[in-house]
Amino acid sequence: VQLQASGGGLVQAGGSLRLSCTTSGRTFSSKTLGWFRQTPGKELEFVAAIIWDGGTTYYADSVKGRFTISRDRGKNAMYLQMNSLKPEDTAVYYCASKGGTWSVRQDHAYTNWGQGTLVTVSS
Repeated sequence: VQLQASGGGLVQAGGSLRLSCTTSGRTFSSKTLGWFRQTPGKELEFVAAIIWDGGTTYYADSVKGRFTISRDRGKNAMYLQMNSLKPEDTAVYYCASKGGTWSVRQDHAYTNWGQGTLVTVSS
């Protein structure tokens, strides 16, 4: 399944962006969808995840209260609403999917990845 992430850009600190993840028109067949981010020289960092069927959400402590993950089953899409952005949120953001509902915070558990979208937050 090919995932496509979009919505990145340049925003000032305190601003908002919404990232989207779609599957090129096909229905998500995976159980869990997630967002990860990466800055140069660092490992992938878990941001948020959502269980496709039940809608249960998970967040990294660093984004809790500022970011909201959601999915639209009718549009076959997943979103990451990012508010109160900080310079340290600057990264390439990737959407990913996996079967099962375990290990949602572990990047190695995800089997399908999008191409990434760059988010830059200026101070």
